[in-house]
Amino acid sequence: MSSGAVCRCLSGLVLAALPASVFADPSLECSLVSSSQVETSACLADVEKRVDQTLEIALKSARASATELDDITGRTVALPALEASQAAWDAYRAAHCEYTGTLSGGGSGTGISIRACRISLSRARVAELLSRL
Repeated sequence: MSSGAVCRCLSGLVLAALPASVFADPSLECSLVSSSQVETSACLADVEKRVDQTLEIALKSARASATELDDITGRTVALPALEASQAAWDAYRAAHCEYTGTLSGGGSGTGISIRACRISLSRARVAELLSRL
């Protein structure tokens, strides 16, 4: 079995092991288990940490797959394209979530809005990366 196939298999196992709540609305998910904005913010920080770890696993798998494709084809295009895509996505996520935060009007929910946005976009990115393996 090739390293790319192993990564795809591991990626599928990672996603299958995640609870369904990983794909729920982050703010709602955390507000159901907290009684204050401070607790909601702490919950979101924990969720964001787990989602970021999952994103790193997905990126590792995507990089392995892109490298394998480049090796098979003798062209070095897939990995650089993935890296460019990821850099653009990182910039988009940062800008979009800052914008989302401004919609709170500078209120106490601004940080919660920004973090929930980052979680939602990161979850979507994980699904997108793994769907291409």
